[in-house]
Amino acid sequence: MVRPIAIAYGRALRSQFSSRMLLLSVVPLLLSLALWGSLLYAGMQPLYDWLQDSFREYGLFETSGSILSTLGLGFLKTLVVPLAAMLALLPLMIITSLLFIGVGAMPAIARHVSRVQFPDLERKEGGSFLGSLGVNLSGIVVFALLWIVTLPLYALAPIALLVQAVLWGWLTARVMSYDALSIHASLEERRIIVATRRRQLLLIGTVSGLLGALPGVAWIGGALLSVVLFPVLAVLSIWLYLIIFIFTGLWFQYYCLQALADLRAPSA
Repeated sequence: MVRPIAIAYGRALRSQFSSRMLLLSVVPLLLSLALWGSLLYAGMQPLYDWLQDSFREYGLFETSGSILSTLGLGFLKTLVVPLAAMLALLPLMIITSLLFIGVGAMPAIARHVSRVQFPDLERKEGGSFLGSLGVNLSGIVVFALLWIVTLPLYALAPIALLVQAVLWGWLTARVMSYDALSIHASLEERRIIVATRRRQLLLIGTVSGLLGALPGVAWIGGALLSVVLFPVLAVLSIWLYLIIFIFTGLWFQYYCLQALADLRAPSA
């Protein structure tokens, strides 16, 4: 079980640092910067003001202050509103990064892996753009709801890191296994691989999720030290998310196409 995952990891790591893959992050990065630059410029202050009013109206300053004091984090009382804003924006940053990678990078990743490692693998076109869009959107809705429900866990950073990794593991396994197989596998082949290799796909997704949790932790941790650095750290986090998503896409692509090649081997 582990060896195919490790082989795919090594292949993805080599591909990740090729000039082609590094350049592949440029377009999604520019799209993300344009989107989030505009949103932060126009909406950051109104978001702060709305959170301030909401915390004051519903007595959340006292509640959050009491919880933080109990956890020995009383020094964060004055930063509770910026922290709430960051936690609200973080899943949106992850989601938009994933969407931009899915639209702008995954097709190129699929062509690259197919040309380099599986040039003779027959294409059966078992997926479609609309199918990919449906899988992406449904997965994102569930991810966003679960993220909101688990937000209180951020009072305990290690647990929050683990929860984010598991959530991302589920989302990436769902989304990227579809995209990785949509061109080459038939509908039946894709269903067989997803069913028989579910644990391996979740393992790849969860490990990638642990990597993907690091930009968010760095962003929130750094911004808590200096709220002035918020926009700079946000840009850096978006770029890191994109790089990690590209690596994750490569990892899934190599693993899934090798699984497809193995599935077809007996009848070859």
